[in-house]
Amino acid sequence: MEAAQLSSQTARAESELPVAVVFPGQGSQSVGMAGKVLRIHPAAHARYEQASALLGYDLLKLTEQGPDALLGDTEHSQPAIYTASIAWYEALRASWEAVGRDLRPVAMSGHSMGQITALVAAGALGFEHGLLLVRERGRIMARADRERPGGMASIIGLRDRIVRAIVGEACTEGTLVVANDNGPGHTVVSGDESALVKVLRMAEEVGAKRAVRLPISIASHSPLMESAQREFRAVVSSMPWRDPAVPVTSNIDARLLQTPGQIVNELGGALCAPVEWDRVVRSMSSDGACLFVEAGPGDVLSKLVRRISRKAWTFPLSDEEIGLARRDYPDTSGIPK
Repeated sequence: MEAAQLSSQTARAESELPVAVVFPGQGSQSVGMAGKVLRIHPAAHARYEQASALLGYDLLKLTEQGPDALLGDTEHSQPAIYTASIAWYEALRASWEAVGRDLRPVAMSGHSMGQITALVAAGALGFEHGLLLVRERGRIMARADRERPGGMASIIGLRDRIVRAIVGEACTEGTLVVANDNGPGHTVVSGDESALVKVLRMAEEVGAKRAVRLPISIASHSPLMESAQREFRAVVSSMPWRDPAVPVTSNIDARLLQTPGQIVNELGGALCAPVEWDRVVRSMSSDGACLFVEAGPGDVLSKLVRRISRKAWTFPLSDEEIGLARRDYPDTSGIPK
């Protein structure tokens, strides 16, 4: 009896742990990523069937069989990541409900495209409308890229002022901006191809630990997306938004998105605005979140969260060692009380 009571108390304490849920953006896709969630949550098949019917092609087959180049196209990668991420979140909810736990996140957010996933998970939009929004986002951005090609690159291990200095110098070759502030020593830049080549060379020369192109076929969060942003804002405005049931933290200024008007302003300006992920994580932490659940393929956001907030605990659902394949809840025994 005492053991049963202790187990119940432990479950209750864990379910009350302040949880934030984060959703990845473009670049987290990989061939075979659907299989992981389907093995854990077979009900996800229904989501893939629903998505395939709306998209007009077999999303599950593309996600599981590739090829990589086709899955990596903006028009395909964004719906693929969105669907996989929603499936992972629903797998988490089902897992907790099965053991009598109540999942009540204190906040949500998504990195770039993942912000749409976060808003759907928070109840601000239905799955189908969210998928259509993501599909249009990818289509519009891909067309803007064909009109003015560009790309993105990650620079790791340099101080912010040094990154901004070399970005300024590289601008002599074309448009280039800081697109993502992903935390201490991790910056993503976006812009014209010639400027990207120059900034990567300069980053290596000044001692960057790593400077590489990202598997993203567009120059997101840069002025190259201005035409796409105008068109996308109209699509965003046409959606039947509701107040989210869970506060969603803005990528742009780290404020809470709690009304349809705030959501439209956020998404309507996000294609050109930088992602302030460092501020997002710090804001969610200051609001009480201590466990960050990454719902989606990969563990990139979990790694970023740990770099930004040393006190934060992370639970990447798709991780085969510590994710849902192993347990329905992370080991919280070491979290300071």
